[in-house]
Amino acid sequence: MLQIIADGLIIGSVIALGAIGLSMTLSIVRFSNFSHGELLGWGAYLALVASTTLTAINSQWAEPLGPFSFGWSLLAAVVVAAVLTALMALLMDTILFKRLRKQGTITLVIASFGAALVLRNLLLFWQGGVPQYFSENLQIAIAVLPRSIAGGLRFTPDQLFILVLALVTVTGLHLFLRLSTLGRSMRAASINPGLARVAGIDPERILRATWLIGGGLAALAGVFAGITAQLRPNMGVELLLPLFAAVILGGIGSIWGAVLGGLIVGLAESVAVTVIGAEYRSAAAFMVLIAILMVKPNGIFGEKN
Repeated sequence: MLQIIADGLIIGSVIALGAIGLSMTLSIVRFSNFSHGELLGWGAYLALVASTTLTAINSQWAEPLGPFSFGWSLLAAVVVAAVLTALMALLMDTILFKRLRKQGTITLVIASFGAALVLRNLLLFWQGGVPQYFSENLQIAIAVLPRSIAGGLRFTPDQLFILVLALVTVTGLHLFLRLSTLGRSMRAASINPGLARVAGIDPERILRATWLIGGGLAALAGVFAGITAQLRPNMGVELLLPLFAAVILGGIGSIWGAVLGGLIVGLAESVAVTVIGAEYRSAAAFMVLIAILMVKPNGIFGEKN
């Protein structure tokens, strides 16, 4: 049972990072961006290309670091991918969404569907449909708890790295939103855009920051998904529904709500894979979503309108 929970935490940490950016878009930009999932896929593949390029320059950079399956080349590639994906998200807003904001939410949602199709097919054309991996190195799971305690608990070093880095990233973002001037301005724009504008907060600056942060987090989530499984051009669309489920479950606009929602969705999927089969894991996650929303219609941390 503990191992099922552990697997759910790994899945949930990936979903949580992607859900944070989607939650910020929903609360600040104020529309459901269905192209957000494709940013995860692009972030993962950009990291793969950057890592391969750095390895070609110096093969020693690809040597595994300690117990991990990756080396310095992938760590540097994550930074490159996060920056490029953040710029891609900002560029998408500048070219497409910014021009359509006055047309209303429905127009933006439909445009995001179109953007998702374009990004997915461009990625498929660029990388092909064959799954790829960041590393071919095999790892042995580390026993965190002995089998005598509820069946034991095992993690691979890569999984532990993902859990720790996800926690550090979320904590850093929380402190940024709480303590920095820009972060407080983003929170104000999320709560009351009109009042924030009257107070002298530049809405365009807030929107740019939202797209940059959301894109960077999406890239990080995509890389984590690629490390734990494999890279596929359709990985973004496969993660999109769990991302929305996590955002709605946790409460739109809440960072920790998105994290908790992601963990709950991850745990539900992990239990479903073990109990009823992998093909029903998304259905199990949405059953949990429906059950919680019947008790808390605004999400766990959502506020009443």
